[in-house]
Amino acid sequence: MLFRFFDDTSNNELHKLPLGQVVNADTCTGGGIWIIFIIGRTLPLIRPSMMEVGIIGGAGYTGLELIRLLVMHPKVKLSVVTSRRYKGKQVSAVNPHLIPFIELEYEDVDTRELADRCDLVFLAVPHGSAMDYVPELMESGTRVIDLSADYRLKRAEFERVYKRAHKDKEERDAVYGLTELHPEVANAALVANPGCYPTGAILAVAPLVNEGIVKQVIFDSKSGISGGGVEPSEVSHFPNLAENIIPYEVTTHRHVAEMRRELPVPISFTPHVIPCIRGILTTAHVFVNEGESKTYEKLEEIYRQFYKGKRFIRLIKGMPSLSSVRGTNFCDIRYEVEKESERIVVISTIDNLVKGGSGQAIQNMNLMLRLAEEEGLWSPGLVP
Repeated sequence: MLFRFFDDTSNNELHKLPLGQVVNADTCTGGGIWIIFIIGRTLPLIRPSMMEVGIIGGAGYTGLELIRLLVMHPKVKLSVVTSRRYKGKQVSAVNPHLIPFIELEYEDVDTRELADRCDLVFLAVPHGSAMDYVPELMESGTRVIDLSADYRLKRAEFERVYKRAHKDKEERDAVYGLTELHPEVANAALVANPGCYPTGAILAVAPLVNEGIVKQVIFDSKSGISGGGVEPSEVSHFPNLAENIIPYEVTTHRHVAEMRRELPVPISFTPHVIPCIRGILTTAHVFVNEGESKTYEKLEEIYRQFYKGKRFIRLIKGMPSLSSVRGTNFCDIRYEVEKESERIVVISTIDNLVKGGSGQAIQNMNLMLRLAEEEGLWSPGLVP
């Protein structure tokens, strides 16, 4: 519940007041309760307009997942969805699963017009494309959440890892949008949404790294094929993937740069594609410093304290399952101590398109717009 205080002479908003400090109020319900206090007399209730958001690149998997979640969000309005390929076509005609939830057509509008129409813009475009839009959007004062890799790393590091020149001439002060570790997202103008693999990996071991007990981490991740994007490939071809597990970029995957930036310990990472559509299961082999106490009870205390109040982190007793997080913004984590060794095993599961992508972007948006972090995201997994 928000309280707004107005001056009768100018009708300008002066300040927000906490609950119970003022009397003489009009109320109304629906979409939250707003109580308006006026100096001098009572005016009709002034309802706040919904924040308007847009999506650049609304035809790929992350763009479609943004649409699916945003059309059900109670506090924002999806106003623009772009796609050059489908310009002029109804979004729901191209994507029947969205009938009857969206009436928008795909558009192809310039950046300035998009900024004029939106309070916040999501960039769901390929790596190397977001930097074409960000400078003008930032100049216009529009807040941006970039789901590509363009602003996750500093310019020089991006160019080294992604083997291409960064076209943005400024070193942008982007906040890495892993909200459980970076609450400063709330005040950001530009948020770099993390990669899917780094999300599950970093969340799995951040509490242990924060304790200063970690000597080395080896991540082994298994991902559904939707992580490869909407365009088919040799790997995604059914006869190649069915009944198979395919390791790739075994020691050179680009996402390891994000992991090393967030977790300042020696890290190795090997990804695999598995024959399922959604989900990432990460097994973290965490080697602790010699002589460190690592009982299960100590781990439990470390994790519970670190993730206290983090509603999308579930510390579970059983084995994490992809179906338990499918379609959700949750990250499930389980840890186990290997006796008579220096190894702790931590397992995490996420939906790569939600917590590993579009859901996390909306979690970031909620903080940036001063909404409840779970707004529009609070739902159970799709089991079976």
